[in-house]
Amino acid sequence: MQAEVEKRPSIRSTLSFMLSARHNQAARIFNLDLLLVLVAAALPWSTSIFSILMAIWLVSLLVTIDLRRLFRFMSQPVCWLPLALFALALLGTVWSSAPWSERIHAANPVAKLFVLPLVLYHFERSRRGTWVLVSFLTSCVLLMAMSFLVFYEPSLTLKQAELIGSAYEPTRGIFVKNYIDQSQEFALCAVALAYPISRFVREGKVPQTLLLCAIVLGLLANMIFVTVSRTALVTIPVMLLFFAVLHLRWKTTFVILFSLVLLAPVAWTVSPSLRATTERFASEYQLYKQSNQATSIGLRIEFWTKSLRFFSEAPVFGHGTGTIPGLFEKAKTGPEALAQAQVISNPHNQTLGVAIQWGAIGVILLYAMWLAHLALFRGEGLMAWIGLLVVAQNMLTSLFNSHLVDFVPGWMYVLGVGVAGGAVLGARSQVRSGDP
Repeated sequence: MQAEVEKRPSIRSTLSFMLSARHNQAARIFNLDLLLVLVAAALPWSTSIFSILMAIWLVSLLVTIDLRRLFRFMSQPVCWLPLALFALALLGTVWSSAPWSERIHAANPVAKLFVLPLVLYHFERSRRGTWVLVSFLTSCVLLMAMSFLVFYEPSLTLKQAELIGSAYEPTRGIFVKNYIDQSQEFALCAVALAYPISRFVREGKVPQTLLLCAIVLGLLANMIFVTVSRTALVTIPVMLLFFAVLHLRWKTTFVILFSLVLLAPVAWTVSPSLRATTERFASEYQLYKQSNQATSIGLRIEFWTKSLRFFSEAPVFGHGTGTIPGLFEKAKTGPEALAQAQVISNPHNQTLGVAIQWGAIGVILLYAMWLAHLALFRGEGLMAWIGLLVVAQNMLTSLFNSHLVDFVPGWMYVLGVGVAGGAVLGARSQVRSGDP
């Protein structure tokens, strides 16, 4: 025991190691890892703090790059496909008819794909990717606790009051940002924990199992009773099915699915939020069909219908970067309050958003990137499971939103694929080289 204590680095020795980064490459990499731990922790809370920390990380990364090794690393499809999609977004500004301010505004969200290969490169050489993932999970657990608190005491929220009926009221259950981003984060964490829970159960580690189960139950309770996202309602069962098929026996999978079928009506009965959300599906569709009201369901149908028409007008190269608002402006009809008169900057579907601006070429690159990243995570292990889940979630939720270019879901993709993918590539490299 005494020997183990002596091996643990003291705070003083750790600080000394960190300060030696000026002449020590290992210390520079260690500092980059710690910085990205802070980046991951900031993502659920603040876009500004996240952006500042990410900019610092990118600048700090430059002094640790081996250019020859980086260029070899970038030859892999998992690296150059995101870069190709970003390059297409930049190139699309050339044939776009939109004002330059809108072209630049539309290209900016795609720039995060430029960061993805750099995160992959860094964590291919670092073994501390788990630190980043644990940091994100811990941050989401703290946000979950704050969400419950704000649900019971809405005045604590940092969000502006929303118009409900004829009066402005504080947002219940949302401390920062919005319910879509929050549900996206909570859903990813809840399903991702299924893998370590199954491992702990097999190894008989009861305390760890109970802790992670409590976190999962808390996240699911928040999404059922506090803030319900319709996208999460659709995607969580599919992601759980992925896990069951990949990591559980068929009998266990059947028992879990049967239990979910039995629990779903119970959750629907005891949760007013869940019941109200599911009931709005039919009512919003009827309002749209009967009176062209701008409901959530109706607007998506309207956006998707018009988007398909825009794509058919320029099927190969698209209309160019930033042209979506202008196309919807020209296509709007009727009074401003109705669905057909709404003008938006994205059609709430990632494939259509790419197709309108960059045509079939963009769609091919988008799906080639998704498939390349899915293929990267074939195999066993926690990192492979988390990476697979991140890609699958992004693909599924992008059916209903533009989640590759939206801020929080898009950065979740970049960090998730980058950290987990880098760890997977690093492990494979060690196997090939014979390192332990």
